[in-house]
Amino acid sequence: MSLGYIVVNALGVLDDPNAVPAAAAQLVQTSDQLTVSERTLADAHASGVTAINVTLGYTMGDFPPYEHTLREIETWDTIIRTHPQDLMRVGAARDIAEAGRQGKIGIIYGFQNAAAVEDRPERVAAFAGLGVRVIQLTYNQANQIGDGSTAPENRGLTPLGHEVVAALNEHRLMVDLSHSGERTCLEATRASRRPVSVNHTGCRALVDLPRNKTDEELRLVAAGGGFVGIYFMPFLNASGHATARDVVEHIAHAVNVCGEDHVGIGTDGTITAIDDLDAYRDRLAEHVAQRQAAGAAAAGERSDTFPFVADLRGVGQFRELARLLEQRGYSSTRIEKILGRNFCTYAKEVWGK
Repeated sequence: MSLGYIVVNALGVLDDPNAVPAAAAQLVQTSDQLTVSERTLADAHASGVTAINVTLGYTMGDFPPYEHTLREIETWDTIIRTHPQDLMRVGAARDIAEAGRQGKIGIIYGFQNAAAVEDRPERVAAFAGLGVRVIQLTYNQANQIGDGSTAPENRGLTPLGHEVVAALNEHRLMVDLSHSGERTCLEATRASRRPVSVNHTGCRALVDLPRNKTDEELRLVAAGGGFVGIYFMPFLNASGHATARDVVEHIAHAVNVCGEDHVGIGTDGTITAIDDLDAYRDRLAEHVAQRQAAGAAAAGERSDTFPFVADLRGVGQFRELARLLEQRGYSSTRIEKILGRNFCTYAKEVWGK
């Protein structure tokens, strides 16, 4: 069901969170645990989304990063082959528009941690050949490439990190700086020969949490022609109980800092809504405790806050956001850019047409 716009979720989840209740309490949900059900697909189509950057590969947990990542790529290849009428893999910017024309959901392969590269930057070429189009340098913790947002040292990009950024540039993969520490973000942005992105974040000027980006980071990313996606996450409100209005405020701030040509959305959540929020709330405390014990939780994660925006979820989330942006006085052209056109423009710069 078309919204009238291309809608690109720069970081999202294609899954039915109601299918396996235990999944919400697991430390890590891997691709082979996802349930891409008929409801999942129907909801995605009904939402109007055109393409989603899905997380695959190693993010955190007790897995061998490289081997686990290869298995996850195979899993997503199988998912797409199993649903050829509904899904197509995005390899170039033009594939996003083509997915829209064919009435399919474009699937963008992305990592949320470059740990699987290990100490071998040449693996970037192999991942590109397997269809990966986005590599986020770090998760919340430090890795061999740089410090994440929870690493207290804030050490920045390592010498190996510089090599990895160069390899990502060479093979035309997006350098995603979501979850990175401030110095890592700034140094990687300056080191990159191509525009970089922060596919899912908030604005630290509004809520001072490490997962949100400072104005300096936002401005530098935009100045280089990059992209910033605002998430639908609790970090958008100091109370942890973020609302749709908070999403709009962070988008508005990002537009003021970056300009309207560099801001979009990366929800970091599903389209299919959780049906039983009370049961989910009961499992959430265990999930948060596990992440904290593993050192992977972000500052602001709490057992009494949902990891999504409760009044901006389900199949109507993109329409509701468009309505709120219109209510704020945004033109249809600006709304179109935020919902997906800006990501497409950025993708052309990095991936080519």
